[in-house]
Amino acid sequence: MATHNDGQIVAWETHAQTDMTIEPAPIARDWMSQSDRRFAYRCLPLVIANQAGWVIGCPADFSVRWNGGESDNSLRIRFAHGREDGRIVSHFGHGVLTFSIPFLFRTPPGINLWVKGPANLIKDGIQPLEGVVETDWTCATFTMNWKLTRANRTVRFNRGEHICMIVPVPRSLAQSLDPVQRPMKDDEEVSRKFGNWKRSREAFSAAVKNMDEEAVRQGWQREYMLGLDESGVVFPEHQTRLALRPFRRVDESRGVVDE
Repeated sequence: MATHNDGQIVAWETHAQTDMTIEPAPIARDWMSQSDRRFAYRCLPLVIANQAGWVIGCPADFSVRWNGGESDNSLRIRFAHGREDGRIVSHFGHGVLTFSIPFLFRTPPGINLWVKGPANLIKDGIQPLEGVVETDWTCATFTMNWKLTRANRTVRFNRGEHICMIVPVPRSLAQSLDPVQRPMKDDEEVSRKFGNWKRSREAFSAAVKNMDEEAVRQGWQREYMLGLDESGVVFPEHQTRLALRPFRRVDESRGVVDE
């Protein structure tokens, strides 16, 4: 297999195809956009999670229905216009819908891929399953699987809809951490800063409830969004938006590089 720089994530094409796109995950989610005054976008952790990887698109319009059984024929998949797609099947039974992914991913040494549904995407009647794959060495591809959660309910997918999200994660990071639970009074600085934040939040919430003009005008406290601590100091590495690079297609045999 060809090599790549340590900083690269490579999506090797297992076969020629153009209908399962891979692109940086977008900020927007329909339910967030439909929230009152789009308030859901005020939650920066949600917004960052939405963008923290790349997403793969569904290749076909179809619906799926589960009869509650355990066998692989307990799912009924109906494709639009009768155009069946062999990449979308019932393979495992138990109401699990399987998408074949047309890429073999390779990551730098020590980096896994967390394979999951698009972050904060809500789809009624079905739940994306998640897996962590050691993509720095394996030459095996993976599938993306969704588990139907209610029998006898039809769930629809649209062509281009995001059905998989890949997120790079250091393999040994969680295991390397030393988990400690401590009473806050053991650290005067942490206790003081938390107390300042808590009093500020309680005062602002009370002001909004009492219809204080300035608090109502502000609508919400923005310190975390702005990366400000309780004393107004900016955290220098604060992120409000991610800018993942799109996959560029390289074909060395043809000397083609698509930026």
